[in-house]
Amino acid sequence: MQRVLTRALRLTRPWRPLPARSCASAAAARDPEIQVRALEGPDKGADLKEREQMSEAEVGVFVQRLRGLMNEIAAFPAPTIAAMDGYALGGGLELALACDLRVAASSAVMGLIETTRGLLPGAGGTQRLPRCLGVALAKELIFTGRRLSGTQAQALGLVNHAVAQNEEGNAAYHRARELAQEILPQAPIAVRLGKVAIDRGMEVDIASGMAIEGMCYAQNIPTQDRLEGMAAFREKRPPRFVGK
Repeated sequence: MQRVLTRALRLTRPWRPLPARSCASAAAARDPEIQVRALEGPDKGADLKEREQMSEAEVGVFVQRLRGLMNEIAAFPAPTIAAMDGYALGGGLELALACDLRVAASSAVMGLIETTRGLLPGAGGTQRLPRCLGVALAKELIFTGRRLSGTQAQALGLVNHAVAQNEEGNAAYHRARELAQEILPQAPIAVRLGKVAIDRGMEVDIASGMAIEGMCYAQNIPTQDRLEGMAAFREKRPPRFVGK
């Protein structure tokens, strides 16, 4: 068991900052990020209409690929934050559940509503929602297909923060950026290993989880950032982490 965990947790390569990518235009050069555009007009909500035209085999392949995408997002080595400013229903909420943190406008609407359409969550919802909220509450929400506001979702612990919507309709997005700015100055390797320890530890018993934490901690000991953190504390200055 110990050898299996060691192989699973070993970093395959030294941590390096990921290159910034952007689908935005001019301003992206100053503030790089990935932008996702909301569908408008006849394209809005086309996912179910498109799936209705698929054969049974095509539906199976489509959902399998969607599930794989969610797993890749969940396994992303850096923290991920979902910002929900409008509707996050079905796959939209499954995408948010695959992220580490979630922020919603208080007026946002979310839910795993698949049972109201003759479906069931197929992109991780049946697994990630109970891990987030507990089995009984997750069953209630999935069985009923209930929709929640951002305020209700925060009360249940489904989202980390709920904020009042602004006139531009992007309050959750801005709160998510603020949260990202809190994480950004921290030691990248320590944050990454903390994510691994939590995610892997939640899948096993606590004794195995403690072993996972110990292995993650051991990987952080030889880093330059650990020494920099201690030196900064001793010298009473902000640390300058470099991800090494």
